[in-house]
Amino acid sequence: MPAPATRHPCLWHGTPVLLLLLPALATALGCANLRTQQSTFNWHSLQLLNDMAPSSPPSCAQHDEPLPFPDTLLAIHDPQQAATAVLRILQHLFTTLSNETIPAHWDTHAHQQLLNQLHDQIQHLQQCLPGDNTHFKSQGPRNPWLSITRYFRRIQDFLRTHHHSPCAWDNVRLQAHTCFQRIHHLTRTMAD
Repeated sequence: MPAPATRHPCLWHGTPVLLLLLPALATALGCANLRTQQSTFNWHSLQLLNDMAPSSPPSCAQHDEPLPFPDTLLAIHDPQQAATAVLRILQHLFTTLSNETIPAHWDTHAHQQLLNQLHDQIQHLQQCLPGDNTHFKSQGPRNPWLSITRYFRRIQDFLRTHHHSPCAWDNVRLQAHTCFQRIHHLTRTMAD
């Protein structure tokens, strides 16, 4: 006759603690190679931007206005600040591209995939960054956070000025392409 099974009380007492630690462990492991994940995300996002509208309508030449990307962001050398800048840019891109007035010639499936990826990456970065990621040493016109906000405000103004026309949206899509190129530069600064 087999011996009665003995319970191991130590295991049962540790289970709630383990269950509480699992989400933190999963987040920590997901943030361990943030730079690599961000680089992959950037590449996929550029692909989706190209898939959304492979070519601009030929009549859009008059809507090409330079909207220069803030050069203050290229001077960021701190990994934490670079990650925060990437997060801010992605948040603004998501808000801009979520607009309901997107042109009919854009591929809706690619557009929706891009929005989903942006949303997921924003959530991922928010989990990986410390709670107070708003501080930056410089203030005034050279403050990168203000520069990001102004840049996207100019994009919104451009869309309004051109009545959210398909050509204006194609210009914005090109601006998003530039954003992902600049994000790539910031990603190289991020810690892995």
